[in-house]
Amino acid sequence: MNAGARPYAAVDLGASSGRVMVGRVGPDSLELTEVHRFANRPVRVPEGLRWDVLGLYAGVLEGLRRAGDGLASVGVDSWAVDYGLLDADGALLGNPVHYRDRRTEGVAQKVWASVPAGELYAATGLQYAPFNTLYQLTAARGTAQLAQARRLLLIPDLLTYWLTGEQGTELTNASTTQLIDPRTRDWSHEVAGRLGIDLSLFAPLRRPGDPAGMLRPEVLEETGLAGPVAVTAVGSHDTASAVAAVPAGGERFAYICTGTWSLAGLELDAPVLTEESRAANFTNELGLDGTVRYLRNIMGLWLLQECLRAWGEPEALGALLLEAAKVPALRSVVDAGDAAFLAPGRMPERIAEACRASGQPVPGSPAEITRCILDSLALAHRKAVTDAQRLAGRPVDVVHIVGGGTRNALLCQLTADACGLPVVAGPTEAAALGNVLVQARAHGPGGDLAGMRRLLTRTQPLTRYEPRGGTRRWEAAQARLA
Repeated sequence: MNAGARPYAAVDLGASSGRVMVGRVGPDSLELTEVHRFANRPVRVPEGLRWDVLGLYAGVLEGLRRAGDGLASVGVDSWAVDYGLLDADGALLGNPVHYRDRRTEGVAQKVWASVPAGELYAATGLQYAPFNTLYQLTAARGTAQLAQARRLLLIPDLLTYWLTGEQGTELTNASTTQLIDPRTRDWSHEVAGRLGIDLSLFAPLRRPGDPAGMLRPEVLEETGLAGPVAVTAVGSHDTASAVAAVPAGGERFAYICTGTWSLAGLELDAPVLTEESRAANFTNELGLDGTVRYLRNIMGLWLLQECLRAWGEPEALGALLLEAAKVPALRSVVDAGDAAFLAPGRMPERIAEACRASGQPVPGSPAEITRCILDSLALAHRKAVTDAQRLAGRPVDVVHIVGGGTRNALLCQLTADACGLPVVAGPTEAAALGNVLVQARAHGPGGDLAGMRRLLTRTQPLTRYEPRGGTRRWEAAQARLA
């Protein structure tokens, strides 16, 4: 590690695992070390699917203990939309509801009766997803928990509150609630008022780089850290941190943040709020330094994760991918953005059923199903990148893939083939790197987003994939789904 640079701890919570990483940043160095990784396993209780947020917090504390003394700062990022409710004493009112819980089924239609879908998009720029915080709050209306609540904290803000005792709502994650106006980068009081949502539930907004408090004495004692240790607001939506760590030069790039989800799109200076954009289900989420993350949510490697869970062979992934590469390309594809794949369970059977229903060959073996998934993801990546360029009027020359999917060479190559563009894969731990870089510039000499990306390009291992074989066969596969 770079001994001359003070360390920063990045708490990075994904939908299937959490990790605490320690990063050191110098003028020409950027080094990241994983000190603790822990599972994130939701729990199904009689009332529905819930996050084990206490287990996650225990993992965070253990990670900080392993990080050791000398930390300059801590930053927390996680998945979006979900939240915890606090009572008047600041105590948590039950485990947060998981976004895959079924409570929001049919809720969107109730919301649209008060604020039509077109008006909602024009005001907030957020794509329709059944689990957006707006729909979750509507589903919770009339419950004892919401009636008792005096504060709502999104997941990374909740953990930051437990670490510091201070409450805030970080903007990049707040923009996924469907209650933020992406033009003003502030709450949409009109939308909230028409839907009867009390914005006073939310703590004051803060931006990436803002101070978020200091580690409480009790946290210092439990982790063995010598204080004081600052906590810094980062791009607390993990996608915001990941996009900040895209090692791009210039503006003509698309990105795909891969993991449980694939988030594919462009970085813009202003939102795209047209009806055509809404119909294409693109979202305008807020990023660092006044940017807009204009992207589409795709089901991502969740499809494969669920199949591996059903097959009971997660350790055999490498061999499975080698077998999948031998399966004929584009034999069968499914819509990787279809909400029918959102819930857990029976994923191999559901993929087979979707192929059967569309009149395509039905994949049977794990290798065939895996190839179907990867072809389908690459096809969805192609459509998102193509649609984003058209809707935003921004051509691109290269696609950057960051996150866990960078380890999947077959998916990266298929994405290059499908898009007809070179793909640059890396870094894998993009969210943690973006988290660390925001902390470093908040506590150091500063620097702009372009400078952060130049440092990433110089210091991180990247792999380039060139497109092969033309895009005509991908166009034909897309026509099959249409």
